[in-house]
Amino acid sequence: MRAFLGSMTGRVFLVLLLGIVASAALTQWLAVNERTRAIERYRDFHALERAEQLVTTADVVPAVERPTYLRVASRGSIRLQLVAQDVLNAGKSPALPQTEFTLSLQQRLGEGFGIVPLAERPSECDRPRRPSTMFGPTQWRGTCETMYVRMRDKEVLKLSVLPPRGPPPSGHNELLTVLPFLLSITALAYLVTRMTMRPLKQLAQAAKDLGNDINHPPLSLSGAAEIRQASAAFNAMQARIRQHIFQRTQMLAAITHDLQTPLTRIRLRLEKVADAELQQRLVDDLSAMQQMVREGLDLARSMDTTETMQALDLDSLLDSVCSDATDAGQDVQLKGRAAMALMGRPLAIRRCLVNLIDNAVKYGHKASVSVERMVGSARIRIRDSGPGIAQDQMARVFEPFYRIETSRSRESGGTGLGLTIARNIAEQHGATVTLSNHVDGGLEVTLVVPEYYAGK
Repeated sequence: MRAFLGSMTGRVFLVLLLGIVASAALTQWLAVNERTRAIERYRDFHALERAEQLVTTADVVPAVERPTYLRVASRGSIRLQLVAQDVLNAGKSPALPQTEFTLSLQQRLGEGFGIVPLAERPSECDRPRRPSTMFGPTQWRGTCETMYVRMRDKEVLKLSVLPPRGPPPSGHNELLTVLPFLLSITALAYLVTRMTMRPLKQLAQAAKDLGNDINHPPLSLSGAAEIRQASAAFNAMQARIRQHIFQRTQMLAAITHDLQTPLTRIRLRLEKVADAELQQRLVDDLSAMQQMVREGLDLARSMDTTETMQALDLDSLLDSVCSDATDAGQDVQLKGRAAMALMGRPLAIRRCLVNLIDNAVKYGHKASVSVERMVGSARIRIRDSGPGIAQDQMARVFEPFYRIETSRSRESGGTGLGLTIARNIAEQHGATVTLSNHVDGGLEVTLVVPEYYAGK
């Protein structure tokens, strides 16, 4: 779940879902409040008419029969009651300024009646009520007040306008009613997010495939106009990069190849040098130059991506490389098994492993190769028994023609291209090469190659 929310898909989905839910909740709240205000206005109008009917009817009822009428008629939210004379004389309910309801009622009743608002507030006004929906108010906000009504015969009655009765229990949970709506907007948010993020995932996968294989087929131009434009730009970029790499590889290969002819002529002419010591020095320098030319050709080939990719058995490949090194007189030992396949170019992967093993034997006198399988990849460790490399030199040894010590280079030879070629090949196959000094001494090269799945 954390990985999903940390992805762009999860974040867009969460923002979109919360935005839709918040907008729906706000809309529902505004609608419920507007409906509640409309109900309150209708109830106030109904209470005004009901109060007018009660008062006018009580006015025409004889005084003797008025108590009976009031007991029968004063039910519900409008109540009209007799007021004892001692209560009027006590003055416990002081008058207030006229309210909107009392003014409207006074206009309806006419001049023969008198309306006096009271400060006394019915207890039902502050009693919480069950809202009709989860967004509805929990307290009645319409007219709720008491007043004295002076009849035309000078008798005073007490009129109470109370909140209406609440709706009966519905018998079902409102969340169950809202649940289908929440599920529908969740599904909609997920579909919109997936539709939006799918082209980005395709571009990200295309960029990853481009790093592993510059000759990967271009993206198909489909989808929205912006996506087609981005895909076309990506394909054009891939074509330009492929062309630049091809031109650089061709240039480097041409230079190194053309240098072999004059170097061969120079070697033939050195045979005529009379001074044996001078001749040997010149031959050694020429051999070093030819070695650089050969490794330059290897560097150019390591940039070539025209070789066909195919599934390779890693254990068989390692066993073949180590056996060839042992047959050549090198001290190479192999242990462990990966039992997995990798997708790669056979000659390029073999050249990568050979360079790493040769580098270990050249500078560390032996190579201990171990392989182990991990989740989705295999880790190959090549350890030597040499002096190792200083920490500040770890990154620079991958630079072309960089050698750590001149004296050691004279003893062991080399041009400083072996690790550069190995890293180029590894990166083309989605693998990584790292260096570290072993705790027991010696340099350890770690090559992590991804596993190939036939279903990909």
